[in-house]
This record gives sequence, C-alpha cells and structure tokens, in this order.
Amino acid sequence: MAPRDSLIEIQKRVNASIIGQERVVERLVIALLANGNVLLEGLPGLAKTRAIRSLSQALESEFRRIQFTPDLLPSDVTGGEIYRTEGTGAGAFEFRKGPIFGNLVLADEINRAPAKVQSALLEAMEERQVTVSGTTYKLPDLFMVLATQNPIEQEGTYPLPEAQMDRFLMHVRIVYPSDADEVKVLRLVRGEEGGSGEPPARIAQAEVFAARKEIRAVTMVEAVENYIVALIAATRRPSDFGDKLKGWIAFGASPRGTLALDRTSRAYAWLQGRDYVTPADVQAVAHDCLRHRVALTYEAGADGKHADDVIDELIRQVAVAV
Repeated sequence: MAPRDSLIEIQKRVNASIIGQERVVERLVIALLANGNVLLEGLPGLAKTRAIRSLSQALESEFRRIQFTPDLLPSDVTGGEIYRTEGTGAGAFEFRKGPIFGNLVLADEINRAPAKVQSALLEAMEERQVTVSGTTYKLPDLFMVLATQNPIEQEGTYPLPEAQMDRFLMHVRIVYPSDADEVKVLRLVRGEEGGSGEPPARIAQAEVFAARKEIRAVTMVEAVENYIVALIAATRRPSDFGDKLKGWIAFGASPRGTLALDRTSRAYAWLQGRDYVTPADVQAVAHDCLRHRVALTYEAGADGKHADDVIDELIRQVAVAV
C-alpha cells in the first residue's frame, strides 16, 4: 500500500468512529503528517478524546493519557528519578519514564493544571526531548501531543501561556454535529454496545515516515511562499490594511505561524493528491494555524469579533501574487 493510501485509510477508519467530524479528523491527520502538536477545543461530549483514541487505534502507536488536574506535578508528566532499594542497581537512582514518552499523548483538559505543569510540556513539544535532573532523554521518533480543553468552563482552570499556545501547530475547534449525523452517532454507539468483530490491523509507523518524506518533496513556488509571508505580515502590521484590522489585532503571529502554514499546506496538498501547493491550500489551513497566534484587542471583543472573523478578513484583504 502506498503511503498516501495508508494515510487515507487511517482517516477513513477514524471517520467511521467519529461521525460528522470529517474536518477535525482531516486536521489530526495533517498534524500527524506535519509532525506537529494539536490543541482540540470544544464543548464536553463532542468526541475530542474519542477522536484521539480512534487515531491511536488505527495507527501502530503507544497511546498515553494524562488527565490534567490542579494537583498534578511536573514529574507526573515527564517522569522522575527513584531510589532503588533492591534488585539490580540497588542503592542508586533510576529514571522512571512518565507518560510523555508515548507516541500519541493525550493531554486531557490541559487548562486544568497550573502553568508550572503546563511548562513541563514545552521542551517536549518543541524539541522532542525532556530534561530531568540535568539529563536529557529523547522522545520517540513518532511523537505528538494532542491536548483538549473546554472553552466555556473557567472555574478551576488556568489559561495556557502564549509561549505554550505557540507550540501547537494547529488549534482545532469542534462544533456540534448535524441532526442527521447525530442519528448516525446513536446507531454507531448501539452497535458498539452490542460488540464487534476483530479490529483491522493497525497501520505501521513506517507509513507515516514515508509519507513525511514525500511531503518534503512537495513543491511550493515563490508566489505561494510570498503569500504565506504576506498573511503573517498582515497580522503584525494590520494598519497597512485599513482601520478595521488595525482595531481588531493587538499583536500578530510569530515565525512559527509562517512555518506552520508551510508545513500544513504541504501536507494538505499531498492529501489531495498533488505534489505542489496552491494559495487555496494555504487558505484551507490558515484558520487552524493562526487562530491561536493572533491576539485580539478589547475593541474586537466589544464588536463581537472572534479570531476566525479576523482571519477571514485577512484572507479577503491580502492579495495573492501571480
């Protein structure tokens, strides 16, 4: 099976388990291909955790879950040293790996832990390693943090610091399914409660690495590169595009936003079966790559504007070079 066929198969299997969330599933696959981390935001019960677990069941991987709580410690995430009193190595300290050493790591309700614990993820998410007691430990080659948070419940939560938000490749929002899809959800859960047959064999990690190699060969002409840079520049200099954007944007995206658009648009184009990137590919992933990187002003909130409204306006105003 070709790498693209394998990734399409993963997408198909997850879609069979998560009814009506095809766009969300596609974004998870894009992030996997782009070797990035994802923040999933949605109301309770919208299958955020189920989507991540279904991805791990379709792909040959070690799934780890961290339930974030206010009393969580950094060592509960990274692991720590323990003193052995018996057996081989007795009388010495030994490093015990934490759940961060999985392939697909679910950071459930990540905003329920204080900043000290959230910061334990920073090195892992960006550099794919953790440092404990002065020793650095490398994380698996296939590594992805998939974090969830509830946008409406604020009691007992801690807003994610901007430095951590910037380390998420994509910020994906999950919305309610349609009425027709909810009927399918009912039938799917009934069928699962009745038991099912043996699940199909999981897709090997090697297919993901082969797909990433093909994506690196996807071409991007200079005009599309300039378009990506122009979109990011518009978030930093909104006054160049009129009073509307100037009044909405407090500060713009970092260079990580530029790199995120580059990596995800390549992966998106590859999933569509093309070996080149178009401006439409960039626009298709722009909201997920930028909504957590553009800070809005008080005036924008007073006008009832959200990050997606601002990105819509950016796409409308920033010209595509030809």
